[in-house]
Amino acid sequence: MSELVLEVSAGVGGQEAMLFTAEIFEMYQNYAAFNGWSFDILEANASELGGVRHASASVSGPLSYKKLKFEAGVHRVQRVPKTESKGRTHTSTMTVAILPQPTEISFTINPKDLKIETKRASGAGGQHVNTTDSAVRITHLPTGTVAECQQERSQIKNKETAMKLLRAKLFSARLEEETSRRYQARKLQIGTRGRSEKIRTYNFPQDRITDHRIGKTVHDIHGFLQGEELLEEMTVFLQQFSEQESLLDVLDSELNV
Repeated sequence: MSELVLEVSAGVGGQEAMLFTAEIFEMYQNYAAFNGWSFDILEANASELGGVRHASASVSGPLSYKKLKFEAGVHRVQRVPKTESKGRTHTSTMTVAILPQPTEISFTINPKDLKIETKRASGAGGQHVNTTDSAVRITHLPTGTVAECQQERSQIKNKETAMKLLRAKLFSARLEEETSRRYQARKLQIGTRGRSEKIRTYNFPQDRITDHRIGKTVHDIHGFLQGEELLEEMTVFLQQFSEQESLLDVLDSELNV
């Protein structure tokens, strides 16, 4: 059993980017169901038009991290937005982060390093959705890492969820640092770095999805966004490529000894 926190954030493109982010988040929710994993939404910051500014979920189940780690990075969409009156194609982006959930034994946080704040939870458009200070924001002072939660009415539950998010973020940063040191000689890092580079393009006019890391293109975007066989097929290709890259790393290290 593996457990992770999946985070999605709207990037360039305003409302269209938020609508695309909502679609991708739903795709992963469907993919979790397709694989028989649990998918518990931790936070969801919705936009006025039904999109998502930022959302996160706890995912757990067999091979969940092994499969979803390839989704980390910038996803680009090219299509005519619903808000476009002249029929022009726009390009928007969103970002996916896959944060492995650490165990209590392997990763500890000093409570003295935390700043915990409470405030009233707010909904779309900024209106307050309850009258108690149930929303929780936790800042890890040494790194400046922030985690927030306002999903529950209970401040205690929100605090627990925010801590879970914070632990995942800090653990992921440490993991990324170690991975970067270990593989700094290689150009391509699947599932570890590359948030600044577009990993995949969803081109609606041409009905194709291209993963730029492996040069793989599949068709039927609506089918792909269902989060079932087509996404699974892409994941298998990425896993095979990653295994080849890992083998090259081993060979490189042996040759350089």
